[in-house]
Parts: sequence; C-alpha cells; structure tokens
Amino acid sequence: MSKKIEVLADKKALVERALSLILSKVELCIQQRGRFTIALSGGSTPKPLYEALSKQQLPWDKIHVLWGDERYVAADHADSNQLMARTAWLDKIDIPAENIHAMPTSASNPADAAAQYEQDLQKLFNSKKGEFPAIDVILLGMGDDAHTASLFPNTEALKVTDKLVTVGNKDSSVRLTFTYPLINAAECVIFLVAGENKRPALAQVFAPEAFETTYPSRLIQPQKELWWLLDRAAGAEIEL
Repeated sequence: MSKKIEVLADKKALVERALSLILSKVELCIQQRGRFTIALSGGSTPKPLYEALSKQQLPWDKIHVLWGDERYVAADHADSNQLMARTAWLDKIDIPAENIHAMPTSASNPADAAAQYEQDLQKLFNSKKGEFPAIDVILLGMGDDAHTASLFPNTEALKVTDKLVTVGNKDSSVRLTFTYPLINAAECVIFLVAGENKRPALAQVFAPEAFETTYPSRLIQPQKELWWLLDRAAGAEIEL
C-alpha cells in the first residue's frame, strides 16, 4: 500500500489538491481502461470539490459515479448525499443517466436495498459473488468520532466482510454503506478531512495502536493507494 498524508493550508487548498488528484486519475484510467469509476462521499467538505468538478470539460460518457454511503431517505430529501452531489455537480454536466449509480432507498427493507446495490456493482464491474471489484477512486470523509462512510464505531456494519454493501446505523438513522473490504479493494482511496474538531480522532487513527471498532477509519487500509488530505486546522498536530 502507498500511503500519503498531506496537510494543506486551508479547505480551499485541500479541494484544489483533491481536484488535481482526481483529474490525473480520470486521465490515466480512461487512457488505460476506457472508463473511470468514482464513489462519492457526503457531508459538507466535498461539496466545493463537486462544484469544481462541474466546471471541468471531461469525457463524462466514460465516467461512472457511485456512492460510498447514503442515508435511507428519498432521493429528493434534504439529507440525501445523492441530492447534494446532483445539485453541486451532476445536474450541471452532460453525463448519461445510466452512468449515475445511486444507492436505492425506496425498499421497505434496507437490507434488500443493500443487496440490490451489490448486484448493481457486480453488473457494472462484471464481478462474481464473493469478489470485491476495484473502484478507481473512493472519496471518504471522517467524522469527529472517526467514522467513515456509514461505518460507525461499535456497529454491526464493521463486522460485515463477505458483502460489498451493508446496512449502517447511527442511533436511529438507517444508512446504506460500502463495507470496509470493498473500500480496501479500491485502486485509490482519498480521505478529505477538514476542521479542528477532527484532531482527536485523527490522533487515534494514526496512532500505532488503537481499536478499529472504536475508530473505524483505521480499518481503511487499501491494497493500492491511500491519500489523507487534511486542512491545517485538522492536521496541525500530525507528524509527517
């Protein structure tokens, strides 16, 4: 695994670095394989990145967009990660509808929806049951409790290692989420972390020893590339 940690001056610089990194991956993947796959995260930190991507001239017909997690709400709900990405980015570009692979949230049983999204991924990557496809880029954030995607501390989702997608829970809020083995199968994982409130969690995530179930971001150890992009407020105490 190639692990790189960069502390950027501020959130604007963080977004610019993430954009540069993603654009280089788009060019390389399309050149090598004819398409680029990216899984998005929610939250406020990546929104300006999505807005910046909406201004790029890219071969959108060769780009497939996925989500690493989603709140179990309607697609037009204010809390929807899909809605945020569509508003900031996807509705502003000429991307084929079939290249947008949103997590389904209308089934009465979220476990059925997780299974459906797993099947969607298997179809997109032509993978068999039990295989973990390699998504080109997975974007992740991290909460001040060290959760990432919807993998929350001490929850059942952290125990799921034989599926691509599972149900995540935060208190009474139901989510769909990539499992950590699927995230770790990615070609490249990029964490975007901003804010002073993230320092205590980062200290535990980067500590030589700590419990993965307590600090789930520690579970993210992809086989290929791992990038931690931090703004100075978050990364001021990190020793590079």
